[in-house]
Amino acid sequence: MSISAESRASAFRMGGVVARPRGGGPGSAPRRNGARGRAALLLAGALVLGGCGTLSSLNPFARSGPEAGTPGFVRGFLGGVAAEDPAAALAARNVLSAGGTAVDAAVAAGFVMAVTLPSRVGLGGGGACLVFDPARQGVEAVLFPPGPRAAIPAGADRPAAVPMLARGLFALHTRRPGRPFEELVAAAEQAARFGTEVSRGLAEDLAAVHRPLFADPAARAVFGRPDGSPRTAGERLVQPELAATLAQLRIQGVGDLHQGALGRRLEEVSRLAGGGLTLEELRAGLPRLEQPILLPARGGDRIAFLPPPADGGLAAAASFGALAAGQSLAEAEARGLAVAAAWRERGGDPRALLAAPAPAAAGMAMLPASAALAVFDRNGVAVSCAFTLNNLFGTGRMAPGMGFLLGAAPNAGAVQPALLSAAMAYNPNLRAFRMGVAGSGQRAAPMAVAGPAALHLLRGAAPMEAVAAGVPPPGRTQFTACLNYLPGRPERCTAISDPRGTGVAVGTLDQ
Repeated sequence: MSISAESRASAFRMGGVVARPRGGGPGSAPRRNGARGRAALLLAGALVLGGCGTLSSLNPFARSGPEAGTPGFVRGFLGGVAAEDPAAALAARNVLSAGGTAVDAAVAAGFVMAVTLPSRVGLGGGGACLVFDPARQGVEAVLFPPGPRAAIPAGADRPAAVPMLARGLFALHTRRPGRPFEELVAAAEQAARFGTEVSRGLAEDLAAVHRPLFADPAARAVFGRPDGSPRTAGERLVQPELAATLAQLRIQGVGDLHQGALGRRLEEVSRLAGGGLTLEELRAGLPRLEQPILLPARGGDRIAFLPPPADGGLAAAASFGALAAGQSLAEAEARGLAVAAAWRERGGDPRALLAAPAPAAAGMAMLPASAALAVFDRNGVAVSCAFTLNNLFGTGRMAPGMGFLLGAAPNAGAVQPALLSAAMAYNPNLRAFRMGVAGSGQRAAPMAVAGPAALHLLRGAAPMEAVAAGVPPPGRTQFTACLNYLPGRPERCTAISDPRGTGVAVGTLDQ
């Protein structure tokens, strides 16, 4: 995602209030029997887990990847991935090559982004994902936004969000695991320990806000040169403290960050960094399984959007509905932002907001940065995710000795939470995947989802045309689609990372 230096500098503040949702989405199917039981198992399991060069996005299914015969290498069509960070896209592709599912690939990519794109994704932050599994006959939403604070303690001059990324990615892994969770964490741990190149996206973010960021000595030590200037694209970035934290999560499980030794350590060091987190807050921070917002599309397809509190999905649903009614891109964008602002102001049932007359246009303060990815595997399992620290570089302060930036509390300061935006299209009768899309770009993130989705599903536009024509700046989209559904004809599948951004799309069709 690319935003102006002025916007990035302005975004270097705290996040605003997020209201809690009070209903499902329009057209949502009734909750299946046992949904509460599955959610309880999900949350309980999350507590105690045991322990580059630019790639072409125009032809993502060109022959690539390991030589046949490589241990764990799967021959044939593997799927595709589009992500805002090249290293994360390659990590996801490697998981698919090893026989992992799209869920496994998204988990690995999320952890790698916390290493290679820590300006927007990190252990101190969170996100939200949609998962389509043909065996489950629908889409589930896994919500783990950076947690709000019940109260801001005295002395917390930079209130930190309750970190949710690790628990959220573990929750995501429970939906369709194929590879061991610790294996997926290991890829990010190795990248932090042995180093990676500073990506173009991270270099742009550092250039925009390095002056306030480097007021924190720990951040300056990681992201700065000896002369105090920020690292630039292509330089080596080694993060041994982050590697040690990831190793602890891999060995002891993600619950250790919330109720174990890592949690107690985070409680202590967050006070030093002005974050003021408590072990009680860490223990209470849990991901949630929710029904998405569902809207109809032509041909019997359905499109699912992230539900609140990931209200960028609500905004994208409103914009999609406006485009389906023939409104312009500008009108659809305004409609989506107004609906999201109305939900933030008073909460309520998202279905009622979508069905009601357009609310009065409401301005939103500077919205924080986010990052996105979309991935599908050869069996038609698909995931689309959006991640955030509720600010570019979160609070701007590292958790001392732990190697990651603290996310900004969403109910402190002037900046509102990020508009986490993603959608998934499928055909319930065929039990088949059609499209996955995730967006970023501050206030334009919902249109980075709704625009390509509408052009692809409603007008049959080619994916590249959808990316070029349906995403107003500074929006960036990560787009995956199978024109004849999947399972089906893999040669009709594509993955595209917005060509205006800094990400890549990777696909594999090895013979």
